[in-house]
Amino acid sequence: MLRSLEIRDVLIIDRLAMDLGPGLNVLTGETGAGKSILLDALGMVLGWKGRADVVRAGADRAEVTAVFDLPAGHPAAPLLAEAGIAAEGELILRRVAQADGRRQAFANDRRVTAEVLRDLSETLVELHGQHDDRGLLNPRGHRALLDSFAGFDLAPLRALWAAQRQARDALFQAEAQIARARTEEDYLRHAVAELVKLDPQPGEEATLDASRRLMQGAARIRDDIARAQAALSEDGAEGRMRDAQRWLEGAADKAGGRLDEPLAALSRASIELSEALAGVEHCLEALDFNPAELEAAEERLFAIRALARKHAVAPDDLAAHAAALATRLEALDAGEAGLAKLSRAVTAAEAAYAEEARRIRALRREAAARLDAAMAGELAPLKMERALFVTRLDEAEPGPDGMDSVTFTVTTNPGAPPGALNRIASGGELSRFLLALKVCLTGQSRGLTLIFDEIDRGVGGATADAVGRRLKALAEGAQVLVVTHSPQVAALGVAHWRVEKRVQGDATLSAVTALAPDDRVEEIARMLAGDTVTDAARQAARALLAG
Repeated sequence: MLRSLEIRDVLIIDRLAMDLGPGLNVLTGETGAGKSILLDALGMVLGWKGRADVVRAGADRAEVTAVFDLPAGHPAAPLLAEAGIAAEGELILRRVAQADGRRQAFANDRRVTAEVLRDLSETLVELHGQHDDRGLLNPRGHRALLDSFAGFDLAPLRALWAAQRQARDALFQAEAQIARARTEEDYLRHAVAELVKLDPQPGEEATLDASRRLMQGAARIRDDIARAQAALSEDGAEGRMRDAQRWLEGAADKAGGRLDEPLAALSRASIELSEALAGVEHCLEALDFNPAELEAAEERLFAIRALARKHAVAPDDLAAHAAALATRLEALDAGEAGLAKLSRAVTAAEAAYAEEARRIRALRREAAARLDAAMAGELAPLKMERALFVTRLDEAEPGPDGMDSVTFTVTTNPGAPPGALNRIASGGELSRFLLALKVCLTGQSRGLTLIFDEIDRGVGGATADAVGRRLKALAEGAQVLVVTHSPQVAALGVAHWRVEKRVQGDATLSAVTALAPDDRVEEIARMLAGDTVTDAARQAARALLAG
């Protein structure tokens, strides 16, 4: 609720302060007195588009301050929290316009952008009038208005839309991943087959290299070792040592013990010689290889090293690399089954969303019929019984709120096709359509301050009375601010302000005065009688106020 409005140096207003309350608040005054300037000033502090030259002649700057009550759970609270602005029960908006065109905006003394002001304004004030392009005349908001009128919950539909989007995204990502893998499928299959066929093992390259070196050197040293074996064998040193030992043993009995020591040394040497011969023979056996073995070892060694270079890994890492490539290939092969599963999930999510969207469409059709019937009931007392209001539902691109577009259309002449509100209705008719629609959608106010700018233009008598009573009903438990030229409407307000021009020196200024009961009688009598206020007009004014 708008609690107060303070304006300084805006156009022809030098100083103005208004304290407002709940219920129906009315502003009256002569044409050109400055009533529209009040709305311009309010629009300025709310960030709405308006005229650029708002600073009063002779002033350095214009300033507008609006104070709003913010009850718990007010829709403005999340916006303020997002902007890092504390709000404890009230919101003070202030905007300053410099004479050079620069503007500054503040929310609870915190600097904010005009965009933040506009976002906040949508939760604070709703303006209705013949040139309203923010509220009921904007078709982009009609679906939300109908949904709120119907009172059903769109959360399940939005959740299904989100689930559908997630399923589609998962499928898309999987398809992209597999598509990338497809580009290297031939390489993967060839590489894995090549590595599996070779089956290189960690450490094998070093073992093969050592074996190859040994076999390559064996041919060069084997002859020498074989000659050494012959020299040490039975036909060589070993045989001759045994002969010497046998000869010495035969002579030992006659040598008086002088041969005991040599015989012992020969025995030891014989043992060492046997061990040396055994080692040489073992070496010869190890060096005894088939040349085909060397060729096979070299081929495998070269194959391992070639694959290592090809895949840019160490030879000992080929086995792990082969396993990694095989894993990628398995994922590619398993991808088809995964895609099928994800595709089924997308189909199921789309079907669930479509089913819920069709259910919401049926509910919207029912709500549209109820709204059209309610509008027919409201239009008749407003002397528009021949007018027709039609809520049109059309198919739209699927989205979180369904697959429907909603447009409020009207026809004022029987037999004529319905069209957009602001294109079909005249000024007075449009005002009454907007009022009837707002009465039907009264639940949509969400605690907003509703402003009606001369919505009773072009009507009078019983019709004006009907307009006033609907405005009064709309203001019950809410706040409605009406700029009006209708005495019937003015008489129904709980608070009444008169806007008038005054000349002070060489300046023309606009002033707003809160009217006491007697002052209200005079103002409404003026609205009834014109420039010359008669007793009859005063009597009629009292009757309107009493009614």
